[in-house]
Amino acid sequence: MTRSGTDWPAIALALFVAVFFIFMLAPIFVVVVVSFTSASYVAFPIPGWSLKWFANIFAWQPFVDALIVSAQVGVGATSLSCLLGVPACLWLARSRAAWASALMTFLLSPLSMPMIVIGFASLFFMSRLGIGVSFTALLITHTIVCLPYVLRTVAGVYSTLPRSYEEAAAILGANPLLVFWHVTLPLIRPGIVAGSLFSFLTSFDNLPVSYFFASASTNTLPVAMLSYLEHQFDPTIAALSALQLAFAVVTLIIVDRIYGIKKMMVAA
Repeated sequence: MTRSGTDWPAIALALFVAVFFIFMLAPIFVVVVVSFTSASYVAFPIPGWSLKWFANIFAWQPFVDALIVSAQVGVGATSLSCLLGVPACLWLARSRAAWASALMTFLLSPLSMPMIVIGFASLFFMSRLGIGVSFTALLITHTIVCLPYVLRTVAGVYSTLPRSYEEAAAILGANPLLVFWHVTLPLIRPGIVAGSLFSFLTSFDNLPVSYFFASASTNTLPVAMLSYLEHQFDPTIAALSALQLAFAVVTLIIVDRIYGIKKMMVAA
């Protein structure tokens, strides 16, 4: 604080934070407002208010089909990520072997690789396996992309838990399955919930990987949106983006009411 009593560094920091948030949130605000425009083109400020572009989303069948595919892939990839990731974490998180750390690093490697590289490599590999462009190939590739989120969050929780909880349950006569169900699972649930949420949102919004497996029956919502933008420039995409934003916000609110965001943030 200066002699005049004014804390200029704090004021400068507050101004920087305010400008940063404005810079980050202003485009989102514009998109949401444009989604309610009455005009047939994208412009800001809008000339009037209308909900017709939200109705246009469900009137265009490719959007509806792509939404169903995205939901199926997101739920499937998240479920498979949990089925594979949780046992892997329980096995690797506390292992002292040198290969355990290397294996965990390998499983987390999709986080550090460009998505377009994963998509291209997966398409080539799936084609060699005879799966090619199909829903199965899309689901497998999304699982590869989503698995690190479950691994990272669950491993972060499980590695900090005292072994004494599980040892006490085992001493009292519980078999490994009962120890997992009644002791381990409740303790690592914050990591599973956080990892599942990140996994689903990552899959649902993924474009680079999904683009390589796009077909008439495997188009995801981001691919359908990109295809629409190549031929149309009306506010339908803005309306769809506003719905996606609303879905994410509502999901976070529901999870916070049921479980608590603070616990998930600690797990992440």
